[in-house]
Amino acid sequence: MIDRLEMFIALARERHFGRAAESCGVSQPSLSSAIRQLEDQLGVQLVWRGSRFQGLTPEGQRVLEWARRIVADTRALRDEMRAARSGLSGVLRMGVVPTALAMVAGLVAPFAARHPGVRVVILSRSSAEILQQIEDLELDAGISYLAGEPLGRVATVPLYDEGYCLLVPAESPLAGRAQLGWAEVAAQRLCLLTSDMQNRRIVNALMAAEGEAPAPMVESNSIIALIGHVATGAWACVIPEQMAGLVSGMPGVRAVPIRSAAGATANPVGLIAPHREPHTPVLAALLDAARRFGRAGAAGE
Repeated sequence: MIDRLEMFIALARERHFGRAAESCGVSQPSLSSAIRQLEDQLGVQLVWRGSRFQGLTPEGQRVLEWARRIVADTRALRDEMRAARSGLSGVLRMGVVPTALAMVAGLVAPFAARHPGVRVVILSRSSAEILQQIEDLELDAGISYLAGEPLGRVATVPLYDEGYCLLVPAESPLAGRAQLGWAEVAAQRLCLLTSDMQNRRIVNALMAAEGEAPAPMVESNSIIALIGHVATGAWACVIPEQMAGLVSGMPGVRAVPIRSAAGATANPVGLIAPHREPHTPVLAALLDAARRFGRAGAAGE
């Protein structure tokens, strides 16, 4: 039954029988047969059918909630038994917002040193994608913003508060400044993250607090693409201060700190994990590593 529940979760996620079958590594007829067998077992219709997938029935929506819990608990049980037998092992899938990619090695490196049997997969995702993919069991954990937008039912561990710099060409008159205000930032020829990224919404709010609104000439969901544009000498972009160290050695660019607007609140970034007890041994170890990371950062302030 677990395999059928996993196929049902995949169908709910993909909303297409062919793509769901491909993601499960089975043929489309096999997946369709598994869904019908699950319906027979439960005595309810789960899927509205026509010439193509038309959505879940109300009963299907309720079964989906149970399926996610049962499959997650089954995976946790398997992982715990494997850990008891041979130590921590397996794959840890983490989604990370683009602005936190520069610091994720600070969390992963000590975790990997303690648990060499665990392979870590790091995927760049928006904050909304991280929450959805954790719910869909596609990700085990994420690193994202902890404030400003609803997180739902998840466990969180704060890692650091995000500050900001303006990355400018080395020949810019601003390159030698000790710091800038958000009004000055808004006046530059900007390239920024796209509006579906939470960092962009934070930047918009910080500028709005000083009566400004950004008018970027270029937008991208990749911060690397933005840095590349600044390196041409034609643009400036806002980057997290945690990333400033990585780009400080790049020829042709300079990172200038941006002072917080009066009354601005902190923007904490942290680890997000399913709100489930017990956690898998691998996830419990990651949460422990995140707490140590957060304490070390707080002690260094």
